[in-house]
Amino acid sequence: MPEFDLDSFKKTWQEQPVQEKYDNTEILQMLNRKSRNYVKYIFWISVVELLFFSGIGLFYIIKGDESNSFLKLLERLGAQKTPEIIANFDTIYLAIKVLSLLVTAYFVFKFYQNYHKIKIEENLKGLITRIIKFKKTVNAFILISIAILLVFILTFTAFIFYALNSQNIEPKGSDLMIVIAIIIVSTALCVLLIWLYYKLVYGIIIRKLDKNLKQLKEIDSQEI
Repeated sequence: MPEFDLDSFKKTWQEQPVQEKYDNTEILQMLNRKSRNYVKYIFWISVVELLFFSGIGLFYIIKGDESNSFLKLLERLGAQKTPEIIANFDTIYLAIKVLSLLVTAYFVFKFYQNYHKIKIEENLKGLITRIIKFKKTVNAFILISIAILLVFILTFTAFIFYALNSQNIEPKGSDLMIVIAIIIVSTALCVLLIWLYYKLVYGIIIRKLDKNLKQLKEIDSQEI
């Protein structure tokens, strides 16, 4: 029986070709499936947001708390709750709420389209293109959501001055400064909270998509 040579055995073992666990086609299918799931998660999150804010908006419209809070602010500045002021406020408030919900509904539809269009069998370049487009759609949704909030606040700030001017009221300097300070601080906090929310909730999923996208581009470069 020949003598066992450990060094020769190790050398022979090291020279054995390493078999890849998955080939590029299998990796592509896995990345495709993962990407589709991430898009699906964002779609369902946006659906929950739409339902939540629709419910909140309906609740406040029925209860009228938003109107009462705003009118109390006007009273603090010396304005009167005239039927015209109340009607104008309710109209503007409803219009902005409807606009916000329509924008959210539009993006829910776009997210669903993205989810539906990503097919497991889709080619590599098509998948890369769809992921890039989806990321742009998510970024647009975040920016437009913040823009709507700013429009909401600026509109009601302008309405305060309109209501005061229509009744020829000059508020005390201290009261006006307090209201302006509240508006500025509230705006900054709301924008910060919205940005943090989207960064935490959507950002986690987008980072995972970025990782997939990087791997897909590596596979694409190998095939060229």
